[in-house]
Amino acid sequence: MFSFFIPFSTYLPFLMIFENFVIAGCYTMIASGITYGIWKNRKAGINPVIVTIAMIFSSCALGHGMHSLGMLGFGEWVRTQTVFDLLTVIVAIRFVTYYESFGVLAQIGQIAAANVELESENISLQDALLKLKKTQSQLIQAEKMTSLGQMVAGIAHEINNPVNFIHANLSHVAESIADILSLMALYQKHYPQPVAEIELAAEEADIAFIRADLPNMLNSMKMGTARIREIILGLRNFSRKDEAAYKAVNIHEGIDSTLLILQHRLKATKDHPSIQVIREYGNFPLITCYASQLNQVFLNLLANAIDAIEEVNASRTQAEIEASPGQITIRTRHIDESCVSIEISDNGGGIPENIKNRIFDPFFTSKEVGKGTGLGLSISYQIVTDRHNGRLECHSIPGEMTKFVVIIPVLQDSPDGVREAPESEPKALALSAQQAQ
Repeated sequence: MFSFFIPFSTYLPFLMIFENFVIAGCYTMIASGITYGIWKNRKAGINPVIVTIAMIFSSCALGHGMHSLGMLGFGEWVRTQTVFDLLTVIVAIRFVTYYESFGVLAQIGQIAAANVELESENISLQDALLKLKKTQSQLIQAEKMTSLGQMVAGIAHEINNPVNFIHANLSHVAESIADILSLMALYQKHYPQPVAEIELAAEEADIAFIRADLPNMLNSMKMGTARIREIILGLRNFSRKDEAAYKAVNIHEGIDSTLLILQHRLKATKDHPSIQVIREYGNFPLITCYASQLNQVFLNLLANAIDAIEEVNASRTQAEIEASPGQITIRTRHIDESCVSIEISDNGGGIPENIKNRIFDPFFTSKEVGKGTGLGLSISYQIVTDRHNGRLECHSIPGEMTKFVVIIPVLQDSPDGVREAPESEPKALALSAQQAQ
């Protein structure tokens, strides 16, 4: 009967041959490494102790190799093995006779320990450098946004005063003009046949047209000043210079104010076509946040979306653009009682997979030199995650679309550990419902 059992003594010699070959290979690698190091540092001098160590490993490698060949049946290699074993003994004795041999071995151990310590310090330095870069980017962006906020607030204030003066006086002007027109009508009623000079002047001035057009002109002026006041309010809402702490705000007002800032890039010009903005606002409560910082996040995300669409449009024909125009969709949702989400998506070229994991790194940018600093998304990520305890996610399909999702809590922990709640939630819900209609 055939048996699968093989005695251990049958394959033991083969294991010993394999073992000797492996040991010989390891010794050869060690000797080669030491020899390469000696060669690289030959200009600094050659230490005979190190040379002796290399010779010991080399002779050990040769001895084990010859032993393996002898076990394979090459008897003539056994005598060679004896020679190399004797050489190993001689070199080892010579190594021991060097008075600095053990000092060199101790130095090798110290060098190994120093390398481990140096590697640990390198990791610490890399972490410190990354933190320094983040801090630097925060300081740069904070200074830029402070300057921008002060400038916007100052301009809004300077424009607001004369516009309010004009807007407030338009009603008085309308009343005065109405009185003058009534007086003219009364005059024409009682003196239907004026002198020739007055009649000629009335025909040249086209009094009938003026009487019909003046109310329309005044209405247009009222609408214009009202629009300017809305723009000023949007600028003030965007800058929010006086809000340096958590405050309950309407997120939709911040988004609308940001869109107002970017309106010049959304409208059609001779250089680029218009970009459609679709707003799908959900019913939101007031959100406790740093309003100006969150507006900065919206500005960065929307500006990136516009850049992506413009980059794609630059390589498309007018017919292709008209068939599939640039589009930005802003969608807000109340996820649950504790969190809300703001999604900003565009139909630009998407983000390549090979850089998607780096887009939030400080100073990383895929744009051309001079068109991006690599700080916008990094700062936005820090504002959302560090300052608002939220998440900033990126979902992209290369060649099709990119969507950034901001998820933040409705309530934030104040510095003293007390959660701050909005004061007028029903009002915010009403405002959100009106904007969504």
